[in-house]
Amino acid sequence: MRVLACDGIHEDGLTLFRDAGWEVKAVDAIKDPGTLSRALADVDVLIVRSATKVPAEALVHASHLRVIGRAGAGVDTIDVDAATDRGVAVMNAPDGNTLAAAEQALALLFSLARHVPAADAGMKAGQWPKSGLTGFELEGKRLGVIGLGRIGGTVARKARGIGMEVAAFDPFLPPNAAAKSAVPLMDLDALLAWADVITLHIPRTKETTNILSAEKLAKMKKGAYVINAARGGLIDEDALLKLVNDGHLAGAGLDTFATEPLPEDSPLRACKKMVLAPHLGASTSEAQQGVSTILARQIIDFINTGAVAGCVNLPPLTAEAAREIGPWMPLMTALGKLAVRLVPAPTRLDITYAGRTDKLDAKPLTRLLTAAVLGTASGRVTPVNALAEAAARGLTVAETVGGDGDGFDRLLRVRITGVTDDGQERTREIEATLHRGPRVVRFDGVEIEFDPLCPVLLMRNEDRPGMIGTVGSQLGASGINIVNFALGAAGDGQARAAITLDRPMDDAHLATLRAIPGVLSLQQV
Repeated sequence: MRVLACDGIHEDGLTLFRDAGWEVKAVDAIKDPGTLSRALADVDVLIVRSATKVPAEALVHASHLRVIGRAGAGVDTIDVDAATDRGVAVMNAPDGNTLAAAEQALALLFSLARHVPAADAGMKAGQWPKSGLTGFELEGKRLGVIGLGRIGGTVARKARGIGMEVAAFDPFLPPNAAAKSAVPLMDLDALLAWADVITLHIPRTKETTNILSAEKLAKMKKGAYVINAARGGLIDEDALLKLVNDGHLAGAGLDTFATEPLPEDSPLRACKKMVLAPHLGASTSEAQQGVSTILARQIIDFINTGAVAGCVNLPPLTAEAAREIGPWMPLMTALGKLAVRLVPAPTRLDITYAGRTDKLDAKPLTRLLTAAVLGTASGRVTPVNALAEAAARGLTVAETVGGDGDGFDRLLRVRITGVTDDGQERTREIEATLHRGPRVVRFDGVEIEFDPLCPVLLMRNEDRPGMIGTVGSQLGASGINIVNFALGAAGDGQARAAITLDRPMDDAHLATLRAIPGVLSLQQV
């Protein structure tokens, strides 16, 4: 695995990759999409911070890329939709910088309350700037928290610890969680009118961009303050500046901006009632170490075991659940490839997980099998985009969990419908299990066993004496060893055979086998 780490990723995380035997290249931030695109041509994993943006055009040549990791919380600098379309998992590490980001918001709060930056600048300029720097005490003041997740919740807890009264608004909090919240919840307008200070702790999405619009900012109580140590673009900065200059708002503390780096000629820089910082929310040694190691472990586990944590475009899958389904994963890929060889133009895929399924998380397996079915077509398909690609290509995927395992602890039944090589609409069915190793146990209703991970000939032939000997002799003449020969009666005077080989056959030898009298069809899978 090849890892490209941009933006000064902490060495502890990179060491974990190297200890796993992966190749790591660490570079400075890559700000040009074209340069990043060329750099990703042979990369499996990309890790970035906020300075390296990953737009769709940067992914055009990333044919090997499997994971984009954001060493931090927000992924708004990554085109997640484009990554998903290309089957690339996007991961972040939101827990690693929780304390650092929360403390940065509080640092801005204290700086505003006691005019610390202005006092420091005056003292260093040889002044004694006591006049005009009268501040206010935080105890008893009202703090309105927008976003009560990990960071917002930490800010709320610490603010209550210094005697502030805290309430919150959270557009993403589910009703059951809201009912259990220790912090009183309000709607946004009520919170804006109530709070002495508003602090933002939500991601930037289409819904939250400019959540503090000119209209919303005007609803804040006169003399209130705004703090944003979350993401740029959550506040209408022009409206904020106007309201501060006009005196409706007393000031603001900003660590993030709609455009970063903040332009040199930005009028925000000239506002003495604002405390500005260059996106330092996660800039502590502890946070950088934490996010790098958390992210590295997530990515290594994802590649090696299939466990999914911190992924924004795949549902989570615990390490325990990944171990449970891990043995099935090679079988799913093999069966998907087998199914599409049988039905090259599929329109429907029915997957049934029967037997003991009480602890089985089947969805990752369904994604994997679907990706294998679609993988032979044009375009890159992985479990990340498999279901979306299936819908786009007109393939209906149905998953059923439960039912009789027909004597097996777990039985997987794959039924694929579509157009076969002869131009006919057909349905083919494969049943498989892991009992005594991965193996197919029934094929098109005929009890016949073979290992789908090995080269196999699937044959339909006349059910008469001598067929096995004739086919076996021809294989021997072609220099092919038979690993296993399984035969089952299909009725109507026909039989089905699964002939496991020590190596694949070439087209010329396959043609010779197909020409044997009594061989009705023969396919190598």
